Amino acid sequence: MSLLENMRIFVRVVDLGSLSAAGRQVRMSPAVVSHRMQQLEQHLGVRLLNRTTRQVQPTEHGQIFYRHCLEVVEAVERAETSVATASGVPSGSLRVTAPLGFGRRVLAPLVPKFHELHPRVDLRLRLSDHLLDLLGEAVDVAIRMAVLRDSSFVVRKIADCRRVLCAAPAYLEARGTPQKPEDLLDHNCLLLRFPGSQQYQWTLNTPDGPVKLPVSGIFDADDGDVLTQWALDGQGIVLKPVWEIAEHLRGGALKVVLREFEPEPVVLAVLYPHRSFLPAKVRAFSDFLVEHTRPIVNVQDVP
Repeated sequence: MSLLENMRIFVRVVDLGSLSAAGRQVRMSPAVVSHRMQQLEQHLGVRLLNRTTRQVQPTEHGQIFYRHCLEVVEAVERAETSVATASGVPSGSLRVTAPLGFGRRVLAPLVPKFHELHPRVDLRLRLSDHLLDLLGEAVDVAIRMAVLRDSSFVVRKIADCRRVLCAAPAYLEARGTPQKPEDLLDHNCLLLRFPGSQQYQWTLNTPDGPVKLPVSGIFDADDGDVLTQWALDGQGIVLKPVWEIAEHLRGGALKVVLREFEPEPVVLAVLYPHRSFLPAKVRAFSDFLVEHTRPIVNVQDVP
C-alpha cells in the first residue's frame, strides 16, 4: 500500500480515535490497520499513536504529522475531484448512508444497476436508522427520510413521503380504534428510539393546526423494520411512510387509523457536503436516485 493510502488511514484513525472504527470505513480489519500504522511509524522513524485498550491518541509528533496529512489528503482529493469533474466520468469510492428500511428494500436492489451505468464507481453502503455524523464518518452522500430542518449540507429533495398511523386488526379489536389524536395517549405506540431520535412525540394535522402528542409504549427499537414486525404481530400502533408498508395495507395485515388526522409527511432527500467541486460520482448518484426512487416512494393506491 502506498504512503498516501497509509496517510489517509492515519487521518481516519485520528479523526475517529479508534483502529477498529477506521478499519470499518476503509474495509480493513483492526489488525491490518494497526500494521499499516506501524509501517507509517517505521517509515518516519517516530511514534505517531499512543494506543490504549479503549482509544487511540496521536503523540506530539502524530499531531504535527496529522495536520500535514490533512493538507496532503485534501489537496489530492481536490485534484482528483477537479479532474473527474472536468472529464465528467464518475469514478472512485462513494460512501453512502441510508435508513435501514429504505436501504434494504429500495437502494440495495438498485446498486447493481448503478454500477452497470458507472462501473468506475465503488459504492460503500452503510445502513442505519441512526443519524450519522456525515463529516465525522467521512460520508459522501446521505439519504435522509425526515422532517428536514436547516442544514449546512446541500439538500436535494427526491419526494414528499406520505405517512400514516396503522395497526393490526387484532390489536384494534383488543384495544379499540382511536377516534381522536388524544386517544393515542392510552395506546401502546411503537417508537423508533435512539440517541438524537425525535420520536418521543408524534405530530398530527388537525383542522385547528398541528398537534404534538407525547406518545409512549412499553417497548421501542432503533430499527424501523422491528417496529413494523411488532405492528404486524398486533403489539401496537406504528407511524410509517406509506411506501414502506403498502403491501401490508393492501393485504389487510395493517389498517390505517386516524385517517382524518394524518401525520405530517417526511422528505426523502439526498444530502452531501458543500464543496467547491461537486464530484462527478456524487452528481451521478444523486441524479440516479431521483430518477429511480421517486416512482417507488410516491405510492397512492393504498386503502
